[in-house]
Amino acid sequence: MKKVYLKDIANDLNVSKTAVSLVLNDKGDENKISQDTQQRIIEYAKKHNYIPNQLARGLSRGKSETIGLIIPNISDTFYSKVSGVIERKAKEQGYTVLFSSSYEDPEKEGELIQSMLNRQVDGLIIASTQKNQKEIDFLKKEKFPFVLFDRHYPNKDTDYVVVDNYLGTKKITEHLLNLGREQIGLITLKPALEPIAQRLLGYNDALKSFNIESRKEYIIEIEREAYLEEIEKAVSKLILSSTPVDAIVFATHYLASQGLRVLKKLNINVPQDVAIVSFDELSAFDIVEPPITAVIQPIKEIGCSVIEILLNKIESTVQQDIKPTVLKTKLEIRESCGQLL
Repeated sequence: MKKVYLKDIANDLNVSKTAVSLVLNDKGDENKISQDTQQRIIEYAKKHNYIPNQLARGLSRGKSETIGLIIPNISDTFYSKVSGVIERKAKEQGYTVLFSSSYEDPEKEGELIQSMLNRQVDGLIIASTQKNQKEIDFLKKEKFPFVLFDRHYPNKDTDYVVVDNYLGTKKITEHLLNLGREQIGLITLKPALEPIAQRLLGYNDALKSFNIESRKEYIIEIEREAYLEEIEKAVSKLILSSTPVDAIVFATHYLASQGLRVLKKLNINVPQDVAIVSFDELSAFDIVEPPITAVIQPIKEIGCSVIEILLNKIESTVQQDIKPTVLKTKLEIRESCGQLL
């Protein structure tokens, strides 16, 4: 069936496009369009299965009814899960979400922000590289609705939704210490991002609370882009040294996943030879043998909080207060830590 446009309805009924648009947007009465004309337009639209142009419809209301979402990588299970929650909640409120991945590239992130603005999105949700302060300052100056999540700029007054990375890592490290594990290694990323820096701090403070000195050789920082190549070297260094660790804290779920593969390759038994814990988790962590102890991030709460804050900013007629949000994590204890030594 041929697609019908506003101009087709207007031409066939000998009325203006403006009149057709007003009637189909329920504004016929307030613009004093006769009931007869309104009825003819509505019946014609139904008969010909007229589908409104959502972008044009939104712009006529001063909105595009779309939200831009910029994340580091949609293939990362954490971001894909949060994105799913955001998309569902946005749809419930009549908004469409446009997805893009920055791949941790600050230049690409800046380009995506500009591209989203050019597409006239009503608001932005950004898991930032934390290297685009210029773009963040521009959004603030223009009073454009946006919310940061997972990462934020500590020196910028913005809306954001993050989890307590510090306390989550401190608790998981303290759990190992309470089990009698004292030679605890940490495999993490280079601490360029605030969440990673907070996890390192939580690990160190947990050791300090047990009067155990943090050992430089037990902390291995990996380049994000090369983690697949570097993880085997990192695990081997902690396990096969003259002073091997008796536990390893992995600062991300994908480091933990690859680390487990290395341990299996080295024939290291978990938790007999070494206890394993992870910040964040994969769905398989509760079914592998042994199941992996993990800090679990509140995916649904993160997504819901982000959408609630952003839509309040988009739809409110008054200036909204800045709303920084820090959510609690949950420690899921499983068999990978072993029993009390």
